[in-house]
Amino acid sequence: MVVRGALLKIIGLSVGMSKTGNLGGRVKENNYRGHGDSVDQLCWHPSNPDLFVTASGDKTIRIWDVRTTKCIATVNTKGENINICWSPDGQTIAVGNKDDVVTFIDAKTHRSKAEEQFKFEVNEISWNNDNNMFFLTNGNGCINILSYPELKPVQSINAHPSNCICIKFDPMGKYFATGSADALVSLWDVDELVCVRCFSRLDWPVRTLSFSHDGKMLASASEDHFIDIAEVETGDKLWEVQCESPTFTVAWHPKRPLLAFACDDKDGKYDSSREAGTVKLFGLPNDS
Repeated sequence: MVVRGALLKIIGLSVGMSKTGNLGGRVKENNYRGHGDSVDQLCWHPSNPDLFVTASGDKTIRIWDVRTTKCIATVNTKGENINICWSPDGQTIAVGNKDDVVTFIDAKTHRSKAEEQFKFEVNEISWNNDNNMFFLTNGNGCINILSYPELKPVQSINAHPSNCICIKFDPMGKYFATGSADALVSLWDVDELVCVRCFSRLDWPVRTLSFSHDGKMLASASEDHFIDIAEVETGDKLWEVQCESPTFTVAWHPKRPLLAFACDDKDGKYDSSREAGTVKLFGLPNDS
């Protein structure tokens, strides 16, 4: 018997995707067992393409090695985890839970370095590219900026008229993007802290965002049954990846045009033939 939520499945597909999301044949399939509940977010190591980390409602985070398809570290946390990010220098993992507690974990020792309880609803977290600021999106539509590692308040930006859900930084250091309950994705200039562009193809609150390794593409997803992949500089749609259920998280590979995503497949709500805790990895054209 397979315990639902205890299996991570990564499916690598050959490159070559049409604009409607049709892909080539499967290259390989690997199973990753461990989590006892749905995977709410994942991210790749910022410089090591063989490692990624997952946050789950089972009150753990797990670090995985794609070379061995095994979990190399499990860290128990205090609450049900809903967001996670890796610092740009690869030394720290920050994980947030449903109680608005953010824990900073040493990526080598897997021990907690610091813990911060916030008095507002924390939706998503991220370091800036310079590793000296820590950003949080909150339930009031704001972006809160803290100094790092001091974690002292620096600035608060009114980014959206409703719940500001997610945030991601462009690897090139030029932009960051936010997603909101208003179904809009906003692109921000890092230096000026002003909004330069909006993306409006999704109809539901934007749950997750990710920039490609070269900063040219931005993936966004929601309860819509597709992932929108846009060209950053123009806002044009490049691809639309079809999904069978709402998408929890998307993450581009740090070195290659590969997009991983996890959907809301818990308890067979949308497809009883699928197991919960599934992550899929799709290959995109190399010249994209």
